[in-house]
Amino acid sequence: MKKMLVFQTDFTYKEGAVAAMYGVVKSVDSDIEIITATHELPQYDTWSASYRLYQYIDFWPKGTIFVSVVDPGVGTSRRACVAKTKNGYYIVTPDNGSLTHVDHYFGIEEVRSIDERINRLHRVDNGAVSIFHGRDLFGYCAARLSSGIITYEEVGPVYPLSEIIRHEIAEPVIYEDRIEGMFEINDPNFGNLWTNITFTDFLDAGFKTGDRIRTCIYKKGELVFDERIPYFDSFGKAEDHSVMIYNNEINKMGLAEVVGNLCQDYDLGYGQDYKVVFHHE
Repeated sequence: MKKMLVFQTDFTYKEGAVAAMYGVVKSVDSDIEIITATHELPQYDTWSASYRLYQYIDFWPKGTIFVSVVDPGVGTSRRACVAKTKNGYYIVTPDNGSLTHVDHYFGIEEVRSIDERINRLHRVDNGAVSIFHGRDLFGYCAARLSSGIITYEEVGPVYPLSEIIRHEIAEPVIYEDRIEGMFEINDPNFGNLWTNITFTDFLDAGFKTGDRIRTCIYKKGELVFDERIPYFDSFGKAEDHSVMIYNNEINKMGLAEVVGNLCQDYDLGYGQDYKVVFHHE
């Protein structure tokens, strides 16, 4: 049985890159099912590539192959790899940080370098191309793996898990009177912000539905938001254009402006520059 291919990239649909990549897959085996996760990842943002894989990977059938291509180092010595995860999936990707969250939360069992002698598209008219590995390397290798032309062991040589490139993942800090965390990512369509504070930690700290919680947000150490806002289990329980705390789809605490856009309206973003603190008062 052929394995599904799920693609995420920063290519967008503004030109022909996605079509070329999918065409290569279908040329290897026209029966392979291709699913688009997103082609709208932020440009060059390997952290977002890593987080989005973590966000959705565990909801797919075991054995699914994910192709993740955010590759600012394309054509350089960075490794091209296929990782086998402990929860039963394969990820075809540049090893540039994109495996960080899956490794941290689910674990990677083994990782192999792609052998470009046999698992790279070779055509007379594109033999010198080194800037489109999404098409010529990752898509092509993933298609061969999906179709059964090669086994996982035939992808290429194993290399040590310790050599995987990883971003640093910050953990929340729990004190007697507060929880401190950061904004890990946003919901770009609605402008919500997701913290690294788990729902379990939030409840264990004594917060409950309906509480109005003093919430402080710092940007590069400067306080930019200090308000008491409610924690609700549904957006429908808050007034339109008000800010609230909620438990997001992966059981981490998020902030939202209801029927609004928190990131735009409050000039907020995500990453190491942002600290968020929920206070007991």
